[in-house]
Amino acid sequence: MKSALAVTLTALTLGASATLAQTTATPAAPEAAPMDHAAMDHSAMAEPAIPEDATPSTRAYMEAMDKMHGDMMIDYTGDADVDFVKGMIPHHQGAIDMAKIVLKDGKDAQIRKLAEEVIKAQEAEIETMKAWLAAHGH
Repeated sequence: MKSALAVTLTALTLGASATLAQTTATPAAPEAAPMDHAAMDHSAMAEPAIPEDATPSTRAYMEAMDKMHGDMMIDYTGDADVDFVKGMIPHHQGAIDMAKIVLKDGKDAQIRKLAEEVIKAQEAEIETMKAWLAAHGH
């Protein structure tokens, strides 16, 4: 009787272990599979609503950030270089848009000068990235 019970318990334990191994195994990730961001749920990353009492510059900054973040949600190709450049173009454009806000509403001369430098640098980098994409068939 003891040996029949031991055999039954051993069989149950082995069966449970096999089932546990099957349910906890991590599936292999596909190699460089393109991601379709349009099909993904980004609601957890939603920007906060613009407060009704927001100043014009705050409203403009929040709108610029919303646009930038939305535009950065690219469809990934699996090519690290292409994906980097495609994501950085809207990121740099966001910096330009924010710098233009400080030129419109900002008062500090040092920050206004910095904003002008940001615009100049980011526009040049965007042109470089667009040229690179074109040269690489994108």
